[in-house]
Amino acid sequence: MRAYLATSIGVVCTAALVLPLAPAAGAAAPSPTDLLTPPSSSSALRAPDSPAGETQSLALDALGGARAAGSAAVQGLTRRDVRPFSLVGVVWDDAETELHGSVQVRTRASGGAAWSEWQDVETHNLEHAADPGTAERESGPARGATAPLWVGDSDGVEVRVRAEPHAPLPEGLHLELVDPGADVGAEVPADEDVRSASLPEAEGTVIPALSREETEAEYAAEHAGEYAGEYGPEAADLTRRAAAKPFIGPRPRIITRKGWGADERLREKKFVYTKKVKAAFVHHSATGNNYACRQAPSVLRSIYRYHVVSSGWRDFGYNFAIDKCGNIYEGRAGGVTRAVMGAHTRGFNTNSMGIAVLGTFGSSSPPSAVVNAIARLTAWKLGLFGANPRGKTYLTSGGGNLYKKGRKVRLNVISGHRDGFATSCPGARLYKKLGDTRTASARYQGRA
Repeated sequence: MRAYLATSIGVVCTAALVLPLAPAAGAAAPSPTDLLTPPSSSSALRAPDSPAGETQSLALDALGGARAAGSAAVQGLTRRDVRPFSLVGVVWDDAETELHGSVQVRTRASGGAAWSEWQDVETHNLEHAADPGTAERESGPARGATAPLWVGDSDGVEVRVRAEPHAPLPEGLHLELVDPGADVGAEVPADEDVRSASLPEAEGTVIPALSREETEAEYAAEHAGEYAGEYGPEAADLTRRAAAKPFIGPRPRIITRKGWGADERLREKKFVYTKKVKAAFVHHSATGNNYACRQAPSVLRSIYRYHVVSSGWRDFGYNFAIDKCGNIYEGRAGGVTRAVMGAHTRGFNTNSMGIAVLGTFGSSSPPSAVVNAIARLTAWKLGLFGANPRGKTYLTSGGGNLYKKGRKVRLNVISGHRDGFATSCPGARLYKKLGDTRTASARYQGRA
């Protein structure tokens, strides 16, 4: 893992050097012969980081001839048998290099003989990452990466990466095949119709929902000490209600990292916090919509491994995730009530939070449960920091393709990813729903 020294402007809490993680006890790197088809000299298998899953990393070849890494117009892998996996993506050496071209994969379901049609993988250039110049971005070997694509349980793969005319492909292209591991201990929805309130609970897997009154009372209790220290013990009781911010939405039910089975040994151990949460950026994961909600924990574990093991990030990039049934999940570690710096909107990760809806919503409309879940989550989390979901705010750009570093940018408090970076995310159909989300979120906060 990467050493991490928190020195960036805006970090107000933890700052420490993180030692490399030791390998899991008893873990041994698989031999290349463990592959069903022996790899060529350009292929390698990354050792599993834990029993909870593994990542195969296969170097791409020039198709139709000898390998010419970084210069061939088309690179890829022909059909081959591999160890079981459920999510695919392509990474390359330099995180600041863009992939100008197309990426397509086809897969074979485990135990079957039929191959899927070619599927497009979103190239995802530079838009989801830590801000340039920050400690997270500079702390380790971050890589360029496509969006990950969920393909389900598979044991065969073929990939082709085709450059645009006169555009060389990035160097060091590798296909990443992620196995999320078993759902042991994960909070798995029972079926497609499940909603958050009906999910089974186990210790540590769920943060329960609260009414608006309970949410405000909890906030007041947590902040009463601030008033006692300033005005005396008697003032704490008298100002209990006043301590609560006037517009905090009811806390929604949140499935924790333990609930979706996050392996905490993968991520960096320390957390980075900013001063507040002034805005929420809505994303889609671009992993496709071909999953059942009971598979959402597996999708999350796969994305998590792809972010950390394949892309070189310190943790899951988004602060929260929402599946297509409206279930809300804790994303990046550090505390759901706190202003944890993520790696979701390049240039605007400070004083914001990122919400990823699991799916792809360019031509598919998000279910109403998704829109409602975004509204409930933002009403609560933004309310903790006094933000109006229908309002505007200013964020200072950390550098991106729309705004130069240091520029103060006026944004909607609930914005789409494309508002801060030139990208198609969160998909045209989800982006069109953000107006309804702002209205509903403000209503949950009790605003007229």
